[in-house]
Amino acid sequence: MEIAFAEARAAAARGEVPVGAAVVRDGAVIAAAGNRTRELNDPTAHAEVLAIRAACAEIGSERLIGCDLWVTLEPCPMCATAISFARLRRLYFGAEDPKGGGVVSGARLYDQPTCHHAPEVYPGFREREAAEMLRAFFRERRDTT
Repeated sequence: MEIAFAEARAAAARGEVPVGAAVVRDGAVIAAAGNRTRELNDPTAHAEVLAIRAACAEIGSERLIGCDLWVTLEPCPMCATAISFARLRRLYFGAEDPKGGGVVSGARLYDQPTCHHAPEVYPGFREREAAEMLRAFFRERRDTT
């Protein structure tokens, strides 16, 4: 999770919403990324999607069987779908996202009968730290505008 937090801090330094993700297989990080939507002018460049893309390239497969994803914020519905399609084994995340989440909030994608694969989900890892990082990021933006 520390690598995901480092990616989130790097995203914030770039002016991106501070979300970071890391894909782990057999105890080793095989890919990590932070949000880059503004930098890449790409609304799909969320940390989770970028980390999944890099992990798939690293192992040479569109399926990340036996891999786990660590992310600082509850994935949105788009990212939750990508996690499902990649067949990630487990999802660990920090703060819940009541407005935009797709796992334990909002759409609850993995509870839908149309979901083909649902990872094991473990919320709340360093939740307070993750939530405070996001609050501070948005507070700073409100205070400077």
